[in-house]
Amino acid sequence: MNTPDAISLLKARLGDAITETPVFRGESGVSLPRERIVEACRLLKEEGRFDMLTDLSGVDNADTVPRFEVHYLVYSFADRCRLRLVVGIPEDDPVVDSVSGIWATANWHEREAYDMFGLRFNGHPDLRRILMWDGYPHHPLRKDFPVAGLPAELPMTAVEAGTAESAPMAGGPFVAAIGTPSSTRREPRACDTVAERDRAVTDPNRREEI
Repeated sequence: MNTPDAISLLKARLGDAITETPVFRGESGVSLPRERIVEACRLLKEEGRFDMLTDLSGVDNADTVPRFEVHYLVYSFADRCRLRLVVGIPEDDPVVDSVSGIWATANWHEREAYDMFGLRFNGHPDLRRILMWDGYPHHPLRKDFPVAGLPAELPMTAVEAGTAESAPMAGGPFVAAIGTPSSTRREPRACDTVAERDRAVTDPNRREEI
């Protein structure tokens, strides 16, 4: 089955729920209501031979309606073709059913989308943060999250261990200097403790990073 055949299969079973998206760089896709995503994914796996979910990611479209999307990129090893599925997720109800029961790899992908965008996946077996700590109140890949980060209470395990402080070490949580020879020197968070960081920034050999 090639990609056009897969789209035809979806249209035959789901009817008007399926809308083709513009082809981009040779990649075809469809959009569909979030209520039909599990049905569509199961159909593609069981009858379309799409045996791998290669990626699942959230998208924040900011001022559009619906604000969020979830993109599913599926691949067939047997037929060497891929297809993108797109569902819209409203800001006031950012929930969609989990497809982790169809492709196990969706487990961590959905956790990342939950962590970074605040999207929730009904039926996920263990929906908790995967990059930020439990209790972190923000979602760093939302468009309204500033590059320099937002203040938040750190987990007590980090505070008591002396491995972190309550403000970004230098330039925000997602900003690093460039033009230095190693990631250890380039990345402010590479310092394990505040004291180590303070020694590092007074090192004359590192003044170009300050």
